Amino acid sequence: MSDTPNLRQAALDYHAHPKPGKLEIKATKPMANGRDLARAYSPGVAEASLEIKSDAANAEKYTARGNLVAVVSNGTAVLGLGNIGALASKPVMEGKAVLFKKFAGIDCFDIELDQPDPEKLADIVCALEPTFGAINLEDIKAPDCFIVEKLCRERMNIPVFHDDQHGTAIVVGAATKNALHVAGKKFEDIKVVSTGGGAAGIACLGMLVKLGVKRENIWLCDIHGLVYEGRAEDMNPHKDQFAQKTDLRTLDDVIPDADLFLGLSGPNVLKPNMVEKMANTPIIFALANPTPEILPQAAREVAPDAIIATGRSDFPNQVNNVLCFPFIFRGALDVGATEINDEMQIACVDGIADMARATTSAEAAAAYKGEQLTFGPDYLIPKPFDPRLVGVVSSSVAQAAMKSGVAKRPIDDLEAYKERLNQTVFKSALLMRPVFEAAAVASRRIVFSEGEDERVLRATQAILEETTETPILIGRPDVIGARCERLGLTVRPGQDFQIVNPQDDPRYYDYWTSYHQIMQRRGVTPDLAKAIMRTNNTAIAAIMVHRGEADSMICGTFGEYRWHLNYVEQVLGLGGLHPHGALSLMILEDGPLFIADTHVRQLPTPEELAETTIGAARHVRRFGLEAKIAFCSQSQFGNQAEGSGKRLRAALEILDSEPRDFGYEGEMNLDLALDPELRARIFPNSRLEGTANVLIFAHADAASGVRNILKMKADGLEVGPILMGMGNRAHIVTPSITARGLLNMAAIAGTPVAHYG
Repeated sequence: MSDTPNLRQAALDYHAHPKPGKLEIKATKPMANGRDLARAYSPGVAEASLEIKSDAANAEKYTARGNLVAVVSNGTAVLGLGNIGALASKPVMEGKAVLFKKFAGIDCFDIELDQPDPEKLADIVCALEPTFGAINLEDIKAPDCFIVEKLCRERMNIPVFHDDQHGTAIVVGAATKNALHVAGKKFEDIKVVSTGGGAAGIACLGMLVKLGVKRENIWLCDIHGLVYEGRAEDMNPHKDQFAQKTDLRTLDDVIPDADLFLGLSGPNVLKPNMVEKMANTPIIFALANPTPEILPQAAREVAPDAIIATGRSDFPNQVNNVLCFPFIFRGALDVGATEINDEMQIACVDGIADMARATTSAEAAAAYKGEQLTFGPDYLIPKPFDPRLVGVVSSSVAQAAMKSGVAKRPIDDLEAYKERLNQTVFKSALLMRPVFEAAAVASRRIVFSEGEDERVLRATQAILEETTETPILIGRPDVIGARCERLGLTVRPGQDFQIVNPQDDPRYYDYWTSYHQIMQRRGVTPDLAKAIMRTNNTAIAAIMVHRGEADSMICGTFGEYRWHLNYVEQVLGLGGLHPHGALSLMILEDGPLFIADTHVRQLPTPEELAETTIGAARHVRRFGLEAKIAFCSQSQFGNQAEGSGKRLRAALEILDSEPRDFGYEGEMNLDLALDPELRARIFPNSRLEGTANVLIFAHADAASGVRNILKMKADGLEVGPILMGMGNRAHIVTPSITARGLLNMAAIAGTPVAHYG
């Protein structure tokens, strides 16, 4: 329950506003006219029904069933609230459905059934098979949950997964695997003492046995004490399998020399004096919520080297089922698995464990800012908001399903499947693919001006892992090294990438003399050149590109765009190069939209607008797209004589003077640019076909404003800004850019100019 009245009210407000609940139904097809109605329902819907009647597998092709999961509960064991009933469980089940959608893109219906009888409950669930691709059983009391799951698994030909049992077991298995790695111990050697004989506790012990723990080394305790052979009180077949032949009777009796304590019981069950009796480097998983079996600080007072996990988010190593269930269902659904078997569960364990040992993603670091996310005693399992989980874990599960023979729709190319999964969470992945492919043909050197920035460091790690490019960082080596270590990155300065130290670099003389030679007739003295090459990282990066020591530069993670542009233009604006616009790619829910010029020219001339348009068309091709360009203005096809419309019309005349290999039209209002039917009514002779995907504005305020509105209100993801006109030798980003945004910009900077004109 919530700790304070304020938190309680905040939670209630979250559920009540702006509309009650956490779910809604959303159509995936248009329903705008009679034609749509005839296809969606009578008579057209009959065609889909007949196809399914002829072949049941067509249900996955013509309906949502293949991506639809039911979360089913009777409310008899809800969280730590107990038997609160089916209706009161609905907020929890809705929440589970939201997590399915958020983390794995799975559609979900929550189904609360007022049926306490486990066999009758199983009958109802089995009858739902035509509707769903899989069933997630949730919050059903033990031992009823075992009965329901067994009956459903036997009778249904789709995956049935009781998350309280197997989801908890999988995450505990992953955490245990990594804790043993840290402690230098092995599954087959450890002694396990567990409290909690419910569904989760029994399933966790079963998983540990599958991972290699010897059954004779497991000691299970419940509210009545040790589970031993011959005990009659509160026993069932699931506890019987862990009964020990012994005279010992209490937790205190069996805890000595235990390597792992697994608590799924209640608060303060494990006492500090018991921890003292455990083996060296004890592993303590105190998972009771909200108060664990022992608080971490109490355990560490008597065992400073203890490795501890809890079920709470305010302590390290939260054992959270959301690390498992969205991704195991994703993999199972995508291969049409008939069940979720042991092989798939162990694949899930391995995938989660491996993720924690990998370098933490920038997205997870941003979501958990301030937390230490480096593999070790306080970071045994990844964070739920690590977007790589869906690709790593779901593909592992899918592969295990195929190998074990339960996949009805095997996947031919697992790497391509994994890439598709990543595209669902990395919005830029699909559009950036042609850029990354083009960049892969050349190993270009990219220098980052702000080399000490965390985002740059994380991008550097990703560049070295995912591209053929060579990053160069400007900054102090000791600061960069310390930050890489603190962030849990594996890359190190001087070893994996080159460093330019402004405070002490052997090329300092070459740099300041090069800068002075360029700027000596623009008021820059030798002393000023020396000072700039000690303090101005953007100027240093530009000089490196000028001297051929780097192929391109990226700057702007802090500071003002035009300040950076000044030094880029000073040093690199030679030989006919000059910046003629900044192009921002906004990735929206319904597709990409390019906007120019967002930063370079405040009030561009017709000649500059034409130049920006030609550059934008060239850059759009880099993404494998055909440019459809609209000149946007308050004026519309000549209805205002002055203002921006006048300059845009003059730019059109310049473009019309020569043949162009891209479509363009203007000047027009934004709604006409984005609505071809409206444009056809207002201006039926328009030469632009379809929806515009490039918007050119005659004022930077308008372009920048639209860009920012799309970012903040339409959840638009920006790639860029791309600096046009500099031969791909320099790009200036904005302070809001993310580490993945920098990786995308590095791919853009890493593409030879020949690949895009």
